[in-house]
Amino acid sequence: MSEQTQNEAEAAATEETVTPESSASQEPNLELAEQVAALTAEVVELKERALRAQAEADNVRRRAERDVQSAHKFALEGFVEALLPIIDSLEQGLQQPAENDESKALKEGMDLTLKMFVDALAKKNVVQMDPQGEVFNPELHEAMSMQENSEFEPNTIIAVFQKGYSLNGRVVRPARVVVNKAKPANIDQKV
Repeated sequence: MSEQTQNEAEAAATEETVTPESSASQEPNLELAEQVAALTAEVVELKERALRAQAEADNVRRRAERDVQSAHKFALEGFVEALLPIIDSLEQGLQQPAENDESKALKEGMDLTLKMFVDALAKKNVVQMDPQGEVFNPELHEAMSMQENSEFEPNTIIAVFQKGYSLNGRVVRPARVVVNKAKPANIDQKV
């Protein structure tokens, strides 16, 4: 064989030898790249899950804090509701005329007791609502009846049957009221 042919044969053998080695070394590299990509995707997904779990935990914590604050703020609501009939009775008793000195003294005692009740409730953010002359608001008032009175604007409270109360801005009991109704429209009838 000539030298040239022999060199070509060696070169071809070398190429054949290099090609299988390089393709074999590329296969593990491809597998490693695929594994790296899969692991990277898994890491991204796990980070997203961790962020969502953290956000959910924060939401639960804030909701629990809000519930606790609300419970503290409105814990007295049932107690206030139980006291309101007592206050109503004292107010009704004070509306009765005092006939003698003994009943006047009793009335003064009832007045002081009522004032003490109202002051004690005010210290706990219980507000008495006496809406005489105000515009009717169905969120704060309960209309017991409607009457026509030319001295007041339509939809104005002209009498209060029972005062309302709120605790920290929330209505415990709406005021029971009489509302002025609008005069019927005068319709000119032509015959």
